[in-house]
Amino acid sequence: MLLQSERYQREWRELEEEFQQLQETHKVYRQKLEELNNLQAACSSSIRKQKRKLKDLKYSLQRCKHKSSPEESDLIQQINTQIKDRQNIFFDMEAYLPKRNGFAYKDEYEKFKLYLTIILLLGAVACRFILHYRVTDEVFNFLLVWYYCTLTIRESILISNGSRIKGWWVSHHYVSTFLSGVMLTWPDGLMYQMFRNQFLAFSIFQSCVQFLQYYYQSGCLYRLCALGKRNHLDLTVEGFQSWMWRGLTFLLPFLFFGHFWQLYNAITLFELSRHTECKEWQVFVLALTFLLLFLGNFLTTLKVVHTKLQKNEDEMKKL
Repeated sequence: MLLQSERYQREWRELEEEFQQLQETHKVYRQKLEELNNLQAACSSSIRKQKRKLKDLKYSLQRCKHKSSPEESDLIQQINTQIKDRQNIFFDMEAYLPKRNGFAYKDEYEKFKLYLTIILLLGAVACRFILHYRVTDEVFNFLLVWYYCTLTIRESILISNGSRIKGWWVSHHYVSTFLSGVMLTWPDGLMYQMFRNQFLAFSIFQSCVQFLQYYYQSGCLYRLCALGKRNHLDLTVEGFQSWMWRGLTFLLPFLFFGHFWQLYNAITLFELSRHTECKEWQVFVLALTFLLLFLGNFLTTLKVVHTKLQKNEDEMKKL
């Protein structure tokens, strides 16, 4: 047993040395990558500036060409030829620069979520308090379907490029897309009108929480990425993850309230499905879907909170 303990200690020391070396290598790699990204950005910016100035110059030469003397026309022709050659050189330069990197696509994804959240919030408020028409409800539900469909597509692209979003928060948008699609097909009637205001109020609350989450999560991600603790392609999510713990715990009551509102929606729809006037299949299907969303969101958030608290307790015991 003593020999085995010595062997394990030796192997651990070797692994520790290799790990320290790996950390140093990775640190150098990140520094070089940062330098490379800065050079790429500087080159791209200079090329865009040059192309813009050449375009303005070419336009000015084109205007002067009709009023110029023969000598000036020859000079203009020479400059136009050089401009064309310069444009070919720029084309070759751009071949070695990233056309559209993952960071830019990630930023566009986050902006898309923010803008659509604001639009959905305004739409839900308008439908709830101003526009009491079925056609406006259809437009709102169609926008929800398009929004969640677009999110799933964009997230799939970002995940394939290195974004670390997985588990329930990937499935969440697929379930939300299905729920919005069922709401879209629900015909107008007594059952729909009995649930309409509750659903729109829930949509208003959900959009407000998502708006808060975007700002606080994006700020948290920025700080963690600057410290090298998170991937630059990590995304904001509708739920709660361990990296959001510091400074974002105040969101937990709002998140849990939203989860239980989903449960309340499910209970309301189950009761409506038992109504004597209920003939629409959408009522029971929506009840099951809201129940699935509640279970997924609530249990996942609860698991993250429990894991984080347990980890904090272990760290305190070590101290």
